[in-house]
Amino acid sequence: MAENLLEATNVYKRYGDYTALNNVSLSIPKGSIFGLLGPNGAGKTSFIRILNQITYPDEGTILFNGEALAPKHIAKIGYLPEERGLYKSMKVGEQALYLAQLKGLSKTEAKEKLTYWFDRLEIGHWWNKKIQELSKGMAQKIQFVVTVLHNPDLLIFDEPFSGFDPINANLIKDEILRLKNQGATVIFSTHRMESVEELCDEIALINKSNKILEGTLVDVKRKFRTHTYEVALEGVNETILMSDVESRGFKIADADFDTLGDEFTCTIQIPQETAPNELLRFLMEKSSVTHFKELIPSVNDIFIKAVNNHNA
Repeated sequence: MAENLLEATNVYKRYGDYTALNNVSLSIPKGSIFGLLGPNGAGKTSFIRILNQITYPDEGTILFNGEALAPKHIAKIGYLPEERGLYKSMKVGEQALYLAQLKGLSKTEAKEKLTYWFDRLEIGHWWNKKIQELSKGMAQKIQFVVTVLHNPDLLIFDEPFSGFDPINANLIKDEILRLKNQGATVIFSTHRMESVEELCDEIALINKSNKILEGTLVDVKRKFRTHTYEVALEGVNETILMSDVESRGFKIADADFDTLGDEFTCTIQIPQETAPNELLRFLMEKSSVTHFKELIPSVNDIFIKAVNNHNA
């Protein structure tokens, strides 16, 4: 049994003279939330369209649970596109039933599952409303329900929180995590890096048609760590401290002295081969350490740095 639900190997996609995907390989583990990231026009949508078999790769292979991706797998995929596609003049319930039956459910199954989800999201009173009567966020809830209704093995969410207020965005995040815990595999594409931090187990970054980064969130952050620590000290002469820090080969920055609390705060970067305990012991010899924390790069920081490095 395959450990990865999806295995893309050496995938190319060209549109005339333009290469949208250039030798892209990705491994998406079962039961994970996989962040597919990149600037606008990087190639993410081209990859998603291939997974949904809207288009096909010019070269390369894609395996779905160990089998070559084929039309039969479409029923095992749920796709929430960035551009929504609901019919505005149709009633919510009528449209949801229609779309659910397109996913292969009988009318009875569809109504049973829709009732469950409408009750769960507390939207049952929308059943006889027309889509045009709903706000963008309300319509998005309907589209989310239709996407997950048939319990697909793979869920693809493209900017799923667009149009949601913070409360409903949090509600959908909780549902995505619950679906993952029930065994679904999720591909999550967004420009909201804080959502990537909260949800993703693994990420891949595509830039200018090329994959430039892939791995677990922990491993990627470890790769981009700068060995910089945020510290706060009490009862210290900052001028002497700054001189002593630099004499040890450490780099000090963002220094500030709070006269009210008699506390000196700064960030200190140490050489990669230096253990954090060495810095901590050094500081404890100088004063009372009230705060000591490594500054871990955010996904947003990593995104910007990796893309800029690739573009240089």
